[in-house]
Amino acid sequence: MGGDPQVSATVGDHRRTGVPDPYGDQALLTPAMTKGHDAAPAGERALLLRYLEAVAAARRAPVHTAVAFNAAYFGYDLGGDGYGGSPLSLDDFPVITLGEYAPPLPVGAMVCVATGSDPLYAEIVYREGAHPEVGALGNVPAWVSGAPAGAEGPGRPGSDATPCRRELLVPDLHAFGPALSLSPAKLHRLRTRRRWINEDGHVVVDVRYPSPEAARRDDLTAYADHLLTTAREQLLSPFVPVSLADLVGSTRDDDLRAGLLGLLDTVRGVLRSSAALRTWGHYAVTRASLTECWGDTGPLGGDDLRSLAAAVEHAATPARRRHRLTAPAAVYTAVGPRLRQFPGATELLGGTGYAAAVVRANVTLADVVRGDSDQGLFENGSRITLDDAFESGGIWRSRHPADAAAPGGPLAPAGRGWASTLPAPPEPETEADPVDLPLADDATLGPGELLRDDAKETVWRSPLRLAHLIDGWFPLHPSAARGLRRSHGPRPALRLELHHGGRTPDERGTTQDVKAELEGEPGRLTGIRWPRDFFPGLILELRLPRGGTVIRAATTPLTEPVRIDERVIEHGYDPRVLTREDAPGSDRHGDSAAGLGPRQLVMRTVRRCGLLTLDGHALLDRSVLPNAVYGGRPARSQTVALESAVAELLAEGRLEPALGSRDAWGRPHYPAREAQPTIPLIGYRPLRRRVIRPWGGAEADGAGLLALQFVSGHLRRLRPGCSPSEAQRAAFRDHCRLLGKADGWELPYGYTFVTEHTRGR
Repeated sequence: MGGDPQVSATVGDHRRTGVPDPYGDQALLTPAMTKGHDAAPAGERALLLRYLEAVAAARRAPVHTAVAFNAAYFGYDLGGDGYGGSPLSLDDFPVITLGEYAPPLPVGAMVCVATGSDPLYAEIVYREGAHPEVGALGNVPAWVSGAPAGAEGPGRPGSDATPCRRELLVPDLHAFGPALSLSPAKLHRLRTRRRWINEDGHVVVDVRYPSPEAARRDDLTAYADHLLTTAREQLLSPFVPVSLADLVGSTRDDDLRAGLLGLLDTVRGVLRSSAALRTWGHYAVTRASLTECWGDTGPLGGDDLRSLAAAVEHAATPARRRHRLTAPAAVYTAVGPRLRQFPGATELLGGTGYAAAVVRANVTLADVVRGDSDQGLFENGSRITLDDAFESGGIWRSRHPADAAAPGGPLAPAGRGWASTLPAPPEPETEADPVDLPLADDATLGPGELLRDDAKETVWRSPLRLAHLIDGWFPLHPSAARGLRRSHGPRPALRLELHHGGRTPDERGTTQDVKAELEGEPGRLTGIRWPRDFFPGLILELRLPRGGTVIRAATTPLTEPVRIDERVIEHGYDPRVLTREDAPGSDRHGDSAAGLGPRQLVMRTVRRCGLLTLDGHALLDRSVLPNAVYGGRPARSQTVALESAVAELLAEGRLEPALGSRDAWGRPHYPAREAQPTIPLIGYRPLRRRVIRPWGGAEADGAGLLALQFVSGHLRRLRPGCSPSEAQRAAFRDHCRLLGKADGWELPYGYTFVTEHTRGR
């Protein structure tokens, strides 16, 4: 059930079985992969897939996307040595201690677990919340489910700028092979003493985050931050199979970050494309291990998992009492603690076995929800949804009677437990007449965000608005306006430098003389000539040095371009502003519905007047559409034309139908609320598609016009008894200098260096 810990017996010599080797002749990570999964040629993805499937079969723990990246990038040996044969510097690993404060350590981090004698070198393969309020039986107070880091109680998110959260880390203590692993007897003594690791072989730490934003980062962004800061020397080491700097062709931080995120996206996409693997979030397990588990009648086998699913399904079902029905409206169940209640489970939940059991349990629950319910609604009247994917192995919410389905589906963590303890948000407003919608002054869309304000500079971020494009101005953050007013008076002359996503346009397009108007609030820059490809919603990050007169405004390139409707977007944007202000009839020359046809009028009105969601969706009460378009009672022919346009747009998928409700005051709501009459809605869903840019200008898989493939310089393992030539040693030293390393780097024992070259396909 937990997988075979004897990797060599399971996999054997991977070089004989045809499984690719990170240090082999063909690099597993390539320059094309730094652009993301869809940009990588199919042949290169297939090579990486074969290796990662072998890694998933060899390792006892589920393989997280970050761990899969580590295996390919740092060279995980499938013959039994793991990273033990990789020339990583163990002294660079951060040290963690049970029960102490620790910096954020994402899954994938390579660490040293402090002990009283021999250190434990490990790779973090699983991570979850360990909130002290979660009960031993898996019962969870509602406010804990989905709560932000640092939350102090129901509806109290906490005010600490550096929030703290207790987390459980599962280290793979055998990831570095037998030579760096403690004996079973020593590990047993450490687990029994509970001083350095707990009785399960895990580490529980209180993690202090530098900011609330850092605590909310997704797994891959957090791991990229870790590699580019704490593990930077490890990431840029010339001893890895192929260095990131070589793959990207640059050592600039922005280029390294973009390339690293592209590689992580590629690894994630490859894992998800495998027919041999199942994924839960970022974790992948083999289908064979799941089949074996479901057929097992022992502890944590198929019978126990089916029992868990039944318990979650009926957790909130009311019990019939003599006089009335009584039961809690919603019950929250944590998977990790609940698994420990099954007889005989304790031994199986030690070490990496805990991670495997939790992922298998969540996959089972997800399959039951998909197969036996309608969007989480079961025949017994309960609705089952995933509420928190991080805390205590995952928290599932059971509610009876069923409430409205979550907008993202039953398997998208909704955090309804925490949300239920917050004050009710103000009702969104919908306008019947688009003329009355104050787009340019709507402060609810894309507010500016202060990133830093210190003795050195003021940095803020804000989306470009339609009014800014039309009239050539941009708001200043109040902190920046106050600093300029103190230093240079109410109307200073400034210079604006525009840096557009790493491009190098001519000087006239990058630097402008502008004016600052600081008499009112919050102050603004005027006289700006915006580049032609700037659009409403484009996010700008602005920097004003303390006491300076030059403001630098920069856009941020996306990892992959996307197409939203007819617009190709290559830089960061606010989807809400894009929906509202990039509607038909709106451009930098004006904003008017005059001359638009019925289809364009429908799209404009839904986008302008619909209830707006954070991700840029807009939903409009279908019955008010004619009045909203024309601002009064339209002619019958106009109404017929609009209905025909709506039918066409629905058929094409440009609009989609939905159901909402209307309250006693006539206001629409989405999702529909209980005890309110339902109403039909029409929704605008931005059509977001990747822009495929084939490598070499050929088909998406890279075949066709591309005759030669560039291969970066990389390390390669040597056969026993072989040694590198003096020329290869010298080439490796030159390679280190190109990567920005100092002199004195020598090839590690057992490796040679393959210089960069081209290879025919």
